[in-house]
Amino acid sequence: MVAGPHANEPVGGATVLRLAERTLADPRLTEAADATWNLLLCLDPDGLRRNERWLTGPYALGHYFRHFFRPGFLEQPEWLPDGAAAAALPETRTLLALQDELRPALQCSLHGVDVGGGFVELTRDLPGLGGRVAAIAARLGIPRELGAYDALYWPGLGPAVYRIPSPHPGDLAAAITEAAVESTWFHPHRHGTVTAVVEAPMWGVTAVSDGSPHADAPAVLRAVSSTLREDTVLLAGLLARIRPHLAAAPETARLLAPVGDYLLVCPGLADAWDPDHGGSAARPLPPMTTARLAALRIAGQRLALRTAGLLYQLVTSTGRDPAGVLPELDRLIDARCADYRDMWAPRWIPVARQSEYQARVVLAAFELTLRHPRVRSRSGEPGWGPGSAVPMHRE
Repeated sequence: MVAGPHANEPVGGATVLRLAERTLADPRLTEAADATWNLLLCLDPDGLRRNERWLTGPYALGHYFRHFFRPGFLEQPEWLPDGAAAAALPETRTLLALQDELRPALQCSLHGVDVGGGFVELTRDLPGLGGRVAAIAARLGIPRELGAYDALYWPGLGPAVYRIPSPHPGDLAAAITEAAVESTWFHPHRHGTVTAVVEAPMWGVTAVSDGSPHADAPAVLRAVSSTLREDTVLLAGLLARIRPHLAAAPETARLLAPVGDYLLVCPGLADAWDPDHGGSAARPLPPMTTARLAALRIAGQRLALRTAGLLYQLVTSTGRDPAGVLPELDRLIDARCADYRDMWAPRWIPVARQSEYQARVVLAAFELTLRHPRVRSRSGEPGWGPGSAVPMHRE
């Protein structure tokens, strides 16, 4: 169980403690199942510490985004853009070594969604998990993301359950937005491990659970694309005004890296979502249900809010605002948070319920993993995936 892989997603820490209590109290989860649980409390403790200013509350969207931190793509410990052998972060190397030592049947990467709903991503199908997730979510009042932005182009394995595509070469922008590069999710695949990425929402939105067709999807997509382009131009201009006043310091570099990532991917996303843009024809969007459109609009607003929040911290950390950008950043953050409230009526989900939902989904994945034998394969070879293993003497 890997908690805290993303610095701004703290719920996994509470979840692994809850799982520890349950596995110690219930021998059916250990001795009877011939299973050992290995619980990693936080994969990115340095990044998590940088979120402490919002972790203690108040749990308001403006407070969260003004103090949000998530490192740049290349400093996120689950990603292996240059392969496992070139892993640079000590956290990543430690996790890879643990995976190769333990060769687990199941790995759960415990993530959080700031605004939206719960969903699960799998490296291999666990038949029946979609029904389990639906029952757990209904009992706990957690909306399910039936068109998750993260899995927009991925095959579905059931409602709110998605199949992670095998890693493939791509540019940095594609890697950031599609998470289909080499990763610690797929690294233990060679041992027969199935990885479940379990997403639990902090603020729940009902609309992401509406799988019905939308009456005018093109109009919504045009609006989403247009707003994202406008926000990107505004944010890039604010960064250009701020940059001459920034000192060359590690703190500055840590905040600039994710800002650069977001400004890199936003124009391409706006084009990909725009039905009037020629680039969108190269990779057509899936059928746009109400849930998918809600997820896309929330994602566009999230990208702008995260970038604005990081720029806000770049300025406030210096104690002065020589470029005079803070009023504009405040207006943008307040406006986008108001959009969230007016469009989606997000409701804060208590931490205890977030972690209970995540723990129950993990236990369901564990039970289903026991029912399905491992499929061993060697990552990177032609045809690797959920096929039959090749006997060693024939390799």
